[in-house]
Amino acid sequence: MDLFAGCGGLTLGAAQAASDAGLALDVRLAVDFEQAAVDVYQANFPGANAVMASVEDYFDGELTDELTEAELKTRKRIGTTHLLFGGPPCQGHSDLNNRTRRDDPKNKLYLKMARAALVLEPSIVLIENVPTVRLDTAGVVQTTFDFLEKLGYDVATTTVGMHALGVAQKRRRHVLLASKVEGIDPKLVLSDLASRAEDSSFNLEWAIGDLKELTNPTGYDTPPKASAANIERMEYMQESGDLDLPNERRPKCHQDGNHSYKSMYGRLSWNDPAQTVTSGFGSIGQGRYMHPSALRALTAHEAARIQGFPDYFSFSVAMKRADLATMIGNAVPPALMREVGAAVIDLLALKPGTIDQLRLEPSMTGGELALAV
Repeated sequence: MDLFAGCGGLTLGAAQAASDAGLALDVRLAVDFEQAAVDVYQANFPGANAVMASVEDYFDGELTDELTEAELKTRKRIGTTHLLFGGPPCQGHSDLNNRTRRDDPKNKLYLKMARAALVLEPSIVLIENVPTVRLDTAGVVQTTFDFLEKLGYDVATTTVGMHALGVAQKRRRHVLLASKVEGIDPKLVLSDLASRAEDSSFNLEWAIGDLKELTNPTGYDTPPKASAANIERMEYMQESGDLDLPNERRPKCHQDGNHSYKSMYGRLSWNDPAQTVTSGFGSIGQGRYMHPSALRALTAHEAARIQGFPDYFSFSVAMKRADLATMIGNAVPPALMREVGAAVIDLLALKPGTIDQLRLEPSMTGGELALAV
């Protein structure tokens, strides 16, 4: 089950891990409140039960209440759950949120993952979020941690760098992992992920270098449009070779040397990973999103690659640029669930079922394997 599923980053990682183990996924339920993201999810996982809804529609009880009628129906309909994972909304925890940071009503949606664990009794629970989720004023991480322990889970948390998992960006994620499976120690699984060394070969040249020159680009390869002022700023950085825009060339609101957004209007480097990709990747005014060598910000295709989505994952059903930006920027890099899945799937004691096996084909990205259901 994938709650707060978005376009399916965590599911894709689980599918990759399952494929490596000779298995397929049976996605009993994937929930998101954005129709465009659900459409992309369904297009890539046609056998999944993906629905546009609120997680509260399925798990509507408070954390310690008796199970509600809706939750009893969910339990009966879903049945055995091996993997429960999700990335609750992170905007309320983010340092980029100056309005409701640490004290946003949406922050309590994190607790819905614990409630779902009570209802479904899955073998493994994984919850991801931004590192600053630990600072939430309501203490949602500790509350969830303690609740899962009372349910009989072994629980651990840590912060994992995505670059060390083979993703071409400096994104870091807070991960809570809980297990009821003998032989799966969440502390060991997470300490392995957190201790991995970064590999400098996973840079932008590796991730998007083949997309430098595209003839008649369409769809999610279409370059974003920039204002005249931003074109002038990009021309300056391209000609000077600078990665950071001088203070006097920034908008007046960004000329205060004390502000914390120094990467705004910055240019990316081919030899380095990108900064964290957000939904603002199409504008240099939203972060260090100027292409390393072109007079433009990143395309949706490039942002998806930087997030770790292989080319066989299709975003073609997303018709609006804004929808693409939101779902790609909010996605969880598949590498996270791929690596966690690789550590746990063999120990889940799965029983043979009637699910068709995945057919493996060469993908569009080197030696990886594409998944065709």
